[in-house]
Amino acid sequence: MKFLKKICIISFALIAAAGCKKLDIAPTDRFSDLTFWKVDQNVYSALYNNYSLIYNSGLYFNPEAISDNAYSPSGDLNLIASGNATAGTAKFQGDWANYYSAIKSCNIFLGNIDQNTTLGAATVARLKAETRFIRAFEHFNLTKWYGDVPILAHDETPEEAKVIARSPKATVVKFVLDELQAAAAVLPSKDQMPASENGRITKGAALALEARVLLYQGDRMADVVTVCEKLMNDQATNGTYSLNPSYNDLFSDPKVNKTNNEVILSLQYVPTIRTWQDFWDFAPRSVGGRVSNMAPTQELVNDYIMLNGKGINDTGSGYDQNNPYINRDPRLTATVVYDGYNWNSGGGVNGSNKIIYIKPGSDPVQPGADEYTPSSQSSSATAYYWRKYFDPGAQASYVSGNNLHLLRYAEVLLTYAEAKNSLGQMDASVWSKTIGALRARAGFTDAGALNYPGNADMTNIIRRERRVELAMEGLRVDDIRRWKTAEVVMNGYAHGAKFSSDQSTDNGYIRTQKRQFNPAKDYLWAIPSNDIGLDKNLTQNPGY
Repeated sequence: MKFLKKICIISFALIAAAGCKKLDIAPTDRFSDLTFWKVDQNVYSALYNNYSLIYNSGLYFNPEAISDNAYSPSGDLNLIASGNATAGTAKFQGDWANYYSAIKSCNIFLGNIDQNTTLGAATVARLKAETRFIRAFEHFNLTKWYGDVPILAHDETPEEAKVIARSPKATVVKFVLDELQAAAAVLPSKDQMPASENGRITKGAALALEARVLLYQGDRMADVVTVCEKLMNDQATNGTYSLNPSYNDLFSDPKVNKTNNEVILSLQYVPTIRTWQDFWDFAPRSVGGRVSNMAPTQELVNDYIMLNGKGINDTGSGYDQNNPYINRDPRLTATVVYDGYNWNSGGGVNGSNKIIYIKPGSDPVQPGADEYTPSSQSSSATAYYWRKYFDPGAQASYVSGNNLHLLRYAEVLLTYAEAKNSLGQMDASVWSKTIGALRARAGFTDAGALNYPGNADMTNIIRRERRVELAMEGLRVDDIRRWKTAEVVMNGYAHGAKFSSDQSTDNGYIRTQKRQFNPAKDYLWAIPSNDIGLDKNLTQNPGY
């Protein structure tokens, strides 16, 4: 907790010609005070500033709405999901600026920390490694969205910034991997750190991000296996990780959310000091939600299997279209609020049970606050709400201090399973350590769900498992883009529950949004036109 509070409350005074800048603004000028970096506390202040710039809650949650997991009526998210984004779309400019602002802050840190002569060589090396991790993470995010991007390995002068060119994606990926490997060699494992440093970047975080980067390339599965096995088999060196006994508690129990053996790296929040509030626009209105600004889709709900291990459309699954939420993967109830949901499970509302009525006309108290209404601007457009990341200890209006998880051991297991399957090496042993273990933790007990399924469509099983395990963590959009399935799942209608007044269209499932995805254009985002205007060597992506 001590480390978390430092990130949030530190007053980082950057002395420059223009005056002082706040902690949450990346520095844009050199320091005029030549003694700044000689003061140990100032160095740590600069480090905590870099941590605060890693990500934010909007960047974490919003990608769900540009995947087939969720729908949002909000501006740019709606434009991107519907295939109507242009080179002038503000999100393209905003995300680009966020990532490069963080990179600039890291480069200023790396370019100046050696002025300090009192911290000790080992401490300085660790602080550099943490900062290089952050810089690598931001470059990875950039190349993931924009493809070829400029690599900024030092703090560029204004003159350099006007002529820097885009580096090929393969070069950016190599830079990222080299940085992560260098950081991992220096960083301590989580087991080597005192509790007061919980939340700082570790050797395990560098390895987990390296595995994700390698997986996303598609052609380096043997390397993915090697990195994952370091985390799975050499925990004495790289840190002790395991699945938390409760899936729900990872996201909602304030104590477990902060300290457990599954989370490898999180965005750090502290109640009343550094908080996020997105859930206010995710929750049903009857339990304090404001408006439904991002709603789960029927397509996501459909991928939660039955307790017997079968998909809802498989022969013998037992799925009942008229009672669709019974005997389903328990992670459905931990993630999505559906009609008839008992909100009290995992956290009460004023100490009493609360049933969420979503089907039109079903709420005993009319007008029903959460009922689906086609013309409503505040209730869910899909007739589903979010449950995952509900914080029962939140302040008014869902102001939460719970952490948002960037890297989990569960993802490492899923990554390992995908890589082994891609190499033709999936077997009962790999299954039991990965998919089987995740399902057991989720609450499955039926052998049909837990046992290795042999000659089944393993690729589809792993992809479906990845989707439901990681839903609402911002990774689905990455997956459909790297698998090149976005052109399929993001073309056509996103649907909601079976509450449409027109039962002859799509079997009565709500048509929420018509989506379009042009594979010749939409796998990459537009390079911001403002930056192209300032840098004669920047070029635009195809189709913009």
